[in-house]
Amino acid sequence: MKKNKESYKWTYVSVGGMTRVDITSGEDIAHLGELDKKQWTVLSCPVKGLELDERTLAMMDTNNDGKIHVDEVIAAANWLTDVLKDNDMLLKQEDTLPLDAFNVESEEGKRLAASARHILDNLGKEDATSISVADTSDSVAIFAKTQFNGDGIITPGSTDDESLQAVVNHIIATIGKATDRSGVDGVNAEQIEQFYAALADYSQWQAEGQAAKDDVFPYGDDTAAALDACNAIKEKMDDFFMRCKLTAFAADKAESLDVTAGQMEAVSNLNLAVINDDIAQCPLARVTAEAELPYNGINPAWQGAFDALRTLLLDKENPDADSVSEAQWKAALARFDAYNAWCASHKGDEVASLGIETVDALLKADQKAALLELVEKDNEQTEEANAIDAVDKFMHLYRDFYTLLKNYVSMTDFYNSYKDDVKAVFQAGRLYIDQRSTDLCILVSDMGKHGEMASLSGMYIVYCACVSKMKPAPITIAAVLTDGDVDNLRVGTNAVFYDRDGLDWDATVTKIVDNPISVRQAFWAPYKKLANWISDRINKSAAEKESASTANMLNKADNVKVPTTAEGAAAAPAPDAKKTSFDIAKFAGIFAAIGMAVGYIASALVSLAHGITAKWYNIFLILLVLILIISGPSMFIAWRKLRRRNLAPVLNANGWAINSKIRVNTRFGATLTHLVKFPKAVSKDPFETPAWIKWLRRILLLLVVAFAVLFFTNKLAPYGLAFRKEKPAVEAVEQSEAPAEENAPVADVPAAPAEEASVPTE
Repeated sequence: MKKNKESYKWTYVSVGGMTRVDITSGEDIAHLGELDKKQWTVLSCPVKGLELDERTLAMMDTNNDGKIHVDEVIAAANWLTDVLKDNDMLLKQEDTLPLDAFNVESEEGKRLAASARHILDNLGKEDATSISVADTSDSVAIFAKTQFNGDGIITPGSTDDESLQAVVNHIIATIGKATDRSGVDGVNAEQIEQFYAALADYSQWQAEGQAAKDDVFPYGDDTAAALDACNAIKEKMDDFFMRCKLTAFAADKAESLDVTAGQMEAVSNLNLAVINDDIAQCPLARVTAEAELPYNGINPAWQGAFDALRTLLLDKENPDADSVSEAQWKAALARFDAYNAWCASHKGDEVASLGIETVDALLKADQKAALLELVEKDNEQTEEANAIDAVDKFMHLYRDFYTLLKNYVSMTDFYNSYKDDVKAVFQAGRLYIDQRSTDLCILVSDMGKHGEMASLSGMYIVYCACVSKMKPAPITIAAVLTDGDVDNLRVGTNAVFYDRDGLDWDATVTKIVDNPISVRQAFWAPYKKLANWISDRINKSAAEKESASTANMLNKADNVKVPTTAEGAAAAPAPDAKKTSFDIAKFAGIFAAIGMAVGYIASALVSLAHGITAKWYNIFLILLVLILIISGPSMFIAWRKLRRRNLAPVLNANGWAINSKIRVNTRFGATLTHLVKFPKAVSKDPFETPAWIKWLRRILLLLVVAFAVLFFTNKLAPYGLAFRKEKPAVEAVEQSEAPAEENAPVADVPAAPAEEASVPTE
């Protein structure tokens, strides 16, 4: 299809707070090569670890680097749109294609159409009018009925000649096998060459031995067996002759070199019917200075090996002898020198198992050329076989390419993942944890990279190690939580992960990247932190006091002297009154400090109340201000982080090259994490607090709040509960006259009763 040389008009949409290209037609796919790379959401993605057929991605990875780059996506788009009549068919994402959908006006399309027909014929579907991914993927079935399939491998079924079939089987048995496209074991040209070279080498080596057979085979066909018999007892023979030499050298020490009484005693209590190692450690025969090994009196542990040596070698060398000397023994060993040299020059071991007769027969038949000719015939079908592979590649791309584009050029699948039937290719499944589920779970390929990058996302990420009995290897996932609270989440928490195939995995939290989940959670965060801090301080203080008290008690118990008489008991010292009073004073001081703190807080509240007007609603305004002061900063920080949540760093840590931000705002995040919802309970909880107690608590709370409001607004002044009192004028006058009376001697003038101090009236 010819493409317009003028600038193509793209459709742009706002997705995830970013402007992106919207791929909605086959024409858009045909013009992907014209799209500015700066406008692509993704520049590369990994082949492995995605919820997309890995075989499809491997077919697109032309340089085999494990990544799908923009240029490879463009090349695939150009190829697909060139061989299809209607490019909009790519949007269907189907795994079946009508044969008449190929663009036969294109050379490549014509070739693929013919190969598709050939595939169906090989499968016995001569009447089929469409082809599927299942048809093209079954290469064994496609090539099962063909003698040649273009892979350069021939099988016994590649020929009707039984002799050639036998040679192929010999090659498979000796040199090795190569698996044909049909799934049958076969051989290639290299293995054929190696086989005939080994035949020639082995035949030549055997011929060299036969040419000097008198020297090479001193004992004829028994030469190899005779050598094995010598090697089996050689060390023991050499040990015997050395013991004889030492006996001749030091006759006074001869007993220690022969069988000793201690050795016999060591085995005397054993079952001597079973030859054991202790007997085998004894000399081969009784040691004498003559250095002659008698045929009689051989160590029972070595009798069998010596009998084989005597039969195969000693009796042939000296038929009438009843002993053998060291010189005769060494002469017998020397006769194997030529044989050992010939064995060391061995060649063609690969075909030795066939035997020299079969080897010579195969060389005489000389069917190497016939086998290589079969390989050539197979190679002639390479182009047709490659076309069949191309059809398989096309069908995989026809099914999966548009899915890749929706996760590559744009992220429409991700932002539509709130729909049950749509998920992004990097969404690996669903994690159930702490009464919620999250659909934003990503397989982790390199935990080290996640440690550096994931914290930049601004997301609350839970890393879980997952294992399943149905899978041989464990996996690690990064689960992003976007709703709910996190009070119960910590390392070691267990959960269950379901992959996209529905397989369940046992998951355990191994790491948490802490970030705000919601503004609601941020509102309560300061109070929860304060409550946790107070709880920790109380627990720590209580633990310290308990430890100190226990240690003090144990110390006193260790120092107590128990009296044994009445006098001793009377002499026991009385409790330390000073120490007791000190403890009481200490605790009194603690309570006094608490009282002072409460008084200070009360004074501060009174001062604050004096600073406001008498309007009743001001108390609520102050409470609102206090709440904003405490929770406001946390909520503001959470709001800013939630607006900036970005999935791109997480994907970058997983091998992606993200070219744009992938925002996850609060509204979209709520669709990724699903909180538990229970219906209204029908049955009554037997342990539930009675309703009247709940109502009593509420009424008491309302009364306390109402009293506080009325008191601080001075509405209870008429009832003697005034929060603020105005000073009367008479009191002001008395205070002004007070300095004049201060000069009178207080000690000499008794205080007058209140009645006498008053001014008489006329």
